[in-house]
Amino acid sequence: MDIGLSLLTLLHLLIPIYWLGGDLGAFYSSRFMIDPARSVPERMMALKILNNIDMAPRTTLILAFPTGFGLAVAKGWIDLPGSAAILVWVLGLAWLALAWTVHLKHGPAGAGYKRVDIAVRYVVLAGLIGSGVAGLAGAIALPLFISLKLLALATCISIGLLVRRQLVPLFPAIIALRENGPTPEGDKAIAGVIAITQPTVMVLWVVVLIACFLGIATPV
Repeated sequence: MDIGLSLLTLLHLLIPIYWLGGDLGAFYSSRFMIDPARSVPERMMALKILNNIDMAPRTTLILAFPTGFGLAVAKGWIDLPGSAAILVWVLGLAWLALAWTVHLKHGPAGAGYKRVDIAVRYVVLAGLIGSGVAGLAGAIALPLFISLKLLALATCISIGLLVRRQLVPLFPAIIALRENGPTPEGDKAIAGVIAITQPTVMVLWVVVLIACFLGIATPV
């Protein structure tokens, strides 16, 4: 029994579990945040819980590629040396540390880290799309299911970037709620942002499930 390969497989299997589980938790917490019947402290606590739970899908999104790439190399699906998998892991963990820094640093202190994180996401997005399309076109030697999973992960990153844009109006509304208390206009703005983002997140869930199916079906 190859314990290392088994542990890597287990870690990769845990990715969609914590991804979807975290998203469901954030989805549920948002209900309390937009509820005008709740007090401001309760709504702020719901927002804090939502932000913390949301780090589960943010973390698993970043780890999806290193775990999958490591498995592909270990199982011979990709003809690359083990050092390539190690390099991907190092880069992935560096990105993960950056994402957690963005989460922990608020306001101006985290602005620079946030810009770097967004830039990294666009670079990774371009790499995933390029590799996935090249694999489908036969320009590089990739199994079909890996090419499709790369494009699925690229779609997840794209949806994540879209959600960030959709959430932009939420932040001034939250600040106004915390500092001035609830108003009909503010409650409407917060509920409107959540109403827009929730269908987008549901699309993300579907893409994650498709990626899981591809990993199980492994079409040649």
